[in-house]
Amino acid sequence: MLEKIIKAYDIRGLVKDEITPDFSFSLGVAFAKFLEFEREPATIVVGEDMRPSSSPLADAFSDGATSQGMDVIRIGLASTDMLYFASGKLNLPGIMFTASHNPAKYNGMKLCKSGARPIGQESGLVKIRQLIEEGVPISNRPVGTVRNQDLLTEYVDYLLARFPDKTFTKRKLKVVIDAGNGMAGFTAPAVMEKLNIELVPMYFELDGNFPNHEANPIEPENLKALQKRVKKEKADIGLAFDGDADRCFLIDENGDLVNPSALTALIAVRELKANPGATIIYNLISSKAVPEVILENGGTALRSRVGHSYIKSLMAESGAIFGGEHSGHFYFGDFWRADSGMLAALYALAELMATSKPLSNLLKPYNRYFSSGEINSKVKDAKKSINLIREKYQGSYQVDELDGLTISADTWWFNLRPSNTEPLLRLNVEANTEKQMAEIRDTVLDLI
Repeated sequence: MLEKIIKAYDIRGLVKDEITPDFSFSLGVAFAKFLEFEREPATIVVGEDMRPSSSPLADAFSDGATSQGMDVIRIGLASTDMLYFASGKLNLPGIMFTASHNPAKYNGMKLCKSGARPIGQESGLVKIRQLIEEGVPISNRPVGTVRNQDLLTEYVDYLLARFPDKTFTKRKLKVVIDAGNGMAGFTAPAVMEKLNIELVPMYFELDGNFPNHEANPIEPENLKALQKRVKKEKADIGLAFDGDADRCFLIDENGDLVNPSALTALIAVRELKANPGATIIYNLISSKAVPEVILENGGTALRSRVGHSYIKSLMAESGAIFGGEHSGHFYFGDFWRADSGMLAALYALAELMATSKPLSNLLKPYNRYFSSGEINSKVKDAKKSINLIREKYQGSYQVDELDGLTISADTWWFNLRPSNTEPLLRLNVEANTEKQMAEIRDTVLDLI
């Protein structure tokens, strides 16, 4: 079971069968021991989302951690980036109880070291799993304490302090936000009340059963209500957050989805104006427009594997000030290299307020190519499928295996990589023309 639920970047599984209070207690014990090995501070920050199971799981975890002499600070309801803020601001390790965009029957945990440093398989999850399997001896340290601390106001102030004075007092915007009954329904009102906007809220009621749609904005079906509302309200922009609000997707004034690569490029340009010559990271599924824009604006572009632990690690090594992913994750150097959907949304709003242009025109310079989006295919043997497609293309085209298989030509590229958690292959295609993109996409899908 541990092998199944402890993933590459976090822990996730079914509430009744896998992610239980007993497991959460054991995780609290093991995490405390792991932090002791790592010589981390002896206090853990604990945040939780709105799922009915999150609070009981956080209670059990706290009991496990304090049984080992660890102190616990409970920040209560929080978005994942609010937990990262707490870990960074207080310089303490942390854990967030959330299953992000997964359906109601799931829950999980995201862990970090002090300063919001990520814990993935290579950086701790394997060791934590071993400690759970082996069992940690009873500690002879005094039982730790638990206290509550409200950090919402400090979180909002910290985000807004990243921008010059009067950034959000210029042009008045009409903004529709779909919180998907997730944690943006908690954080967005506190942030947006500080801005010169007319807010149109959608599904702000915190409900871990997700009665309106799954809180997963990468699925087009889950964006339809927001797209319709943006057009009906004649709004300037729509924002869609996932369940734990660490991802943000944009809808323009026409009701069209903004490619996350275009938002990556927009934020990169803004960051490079403030930090000339800086390094910016993009993952290998991003549009090739992203490195082009970074270079055109005097920056250094670094290509990364998909996944927050890889990007955060590369940011630490390179001193990069920003990183963007195709999946709606955006990482900020002055936010402890952590991802924040709300901070990405604020960058978009800041740029929109600084111009009289509509969002679609503002982003036009960054929409240079045609993308398939991510297409999932169920396969019996992912490795065999990838080998077959490599044989088809190698010799004639550039082959890259940084993450899965990337095949590149002058006017197109595609990436095929296996899912970490499911028997799926994920395909992304980009080309100079829509016709060519469709041809490459269909050819690869036929081969799969």
